[in-house]
Amino acid sequence: MQLPQTIDNRYRIVELIGEGGMAQVYRGDDLRLGREVAIKILRPQYANERTFVERFVQEARAMAGFSHPNIVNVFDVGRTGASPYIVMEYVDGIDLRRKLQQEGRLSIGEALEIARQVAEGVGAAHRKGIVHRDIKPGNILIASDGRVKVADFGIARAMADAQHLTEPGVVWGTTAYLSPEQIRGETATPASDVYAIGVLLYEMLTGQTPFQGEDRVAVALKHLNEPPPPLHELNPRVPPGLERLVLRMLSKDPAQRPADANEVARLLRAYQNMGNEATAVTPRIQTPTTPPRQAAAARSAPPPKAAPTSTPDYRTAPVRAEPQRRAEPQPGTPGVDWVGVLLGILAMLAVLGLIPLYALVYRELTSSNLLGWLNDTATVLSIFHTGWL
Repeated sequence: MQLPQTIDNRYRIVELIGEGGMAQVYRGDDLRLGREVAIKILRPQYANERTFVERFVQEARAMAGFSHPNIVNVFDVGRTGASPYIVMEYVDGIDLRRKLQQEGRLSIGEALEIARQVAEGVGAAHRKGIVHRDIKPGNILIASDGRVKVADFGIARAMADAQHLTEPGVVWGTTAYLSPEQIRGETATPASDVYAIGVLLYEMLTGQTPFQGEDRVAVALKHLNEPPPPLHELNPRVPPGLERLVLRMLSKDPAQRPADANEVARLLRAYQNMGNEATAVTPRIQTPTTPPRQAAAARSAPPPKAAPTSTPDYRTAPVRAEPQRRAEPQPGTPGVDWVGVLLGILAMLAVLGLIPLYALVYRELTSSNLLGWLNDTATVLSIFHTGWL
C-alpha cells in the first residue's frame, strides 16, 4: 500500500514498525504537537467494509476520550484516501509475544508485575463499560522503562459486527486466549477478559499456553471441555496460592472467575505485597518473662546467635505471612498439678476430721456433674494462671 509521506498535513510517516492481517502500523511524527506517534492504517479489504469501518471508528473515538497509564492512548482518528487510520501513543519497547519468544517463561516476579499492569489497564476500561475481547501477547506492549500498556481495544468488537469478513463458523479472536463463552458465540463480558489475562499469566509462568492442539478447532474444544494442566507440573517454582488464582481465572464458568480485571489487579497487588512484607517485616513474637530462678543463668549465658538474615524470593516460593505463635512456657515454669490440689484438699478434710465423708466425695467425683464442674473450673483457673484474663 503506497502511502503519502505526510497524512492530513499533520502526521509524517517515518517507518513501518509492524503489520498484521488487518492493518499496518507505522512510527510517525505529529508535526503539530511535536511528538512521536504510532499510526495504524487499515488494509484496503477492511477499509471497503462499511459496517466494520463504522464500528472501528466508533470504538477508536470512544478510546480517544479515555486515558490510563496502562492503556495505549488513542489521539486521533481519520482517513487517508479510502483507508481509515488511528493515531496512537508510540511505545518504545517490545510486545509480550516477542519477549516470550526470546525468553520463554518469565520469573514469578516479572510475570506478576506484567499481569498486574495489564489488569490495571483492562480494569480501568471495565469501569467505563469497555470490554477488550482479544487480549493476547501481541496486544501487550512493554516499554523500555518497564511500563506495560494494552493496545487494540475495540478491534475485536468491530470484527464481530462484521461477521461476513470471517469464515462461517469461525469465532473472531485468537483461539489460544479465547474464553469458553466466546468460543460458544456468546457475548464477551469483563469475565471473558479475565480468562484471557489468566491465559497470559499461565503462559508467562510456564512458557506455554494452557491448551495445545493441532489446529484452532482442537484448541477450542480443550477450552470448552478440559481442565488446564497444573502449573506446578510445568514450573515447580509456581507458588500454590498463585496457581490457585490462575486456575480460578481459567474457570469454565464465568461466574467462578474474578468478576472483572479490577478484582484481578487487587488480588495480584495483594500477592505482590505479601512478598514485599516478607522482606521488610519481622513478625513480633511475645517472649515469656524469665522466672527469677533462671534470671542469673540467663544473664551469664552467652547471647544466642542471631539467625542469618536472608531475603526470601517470593518469585520462587509461596509467600505466606507467618502466624504469630503463642509463647511456649519456659522450662522450669510448672503448670498446675490438679491431682496434687485435689489430694491437698482431701488431706485438709482429714485434718478437720471430715474424712468419714470419703464415700460421699467418691460418689460425687465419679458423677459426670462434678467432673464437668471440675473441668470447667480447671479451664477458668488455667486461663487466669496464664494471664489471659
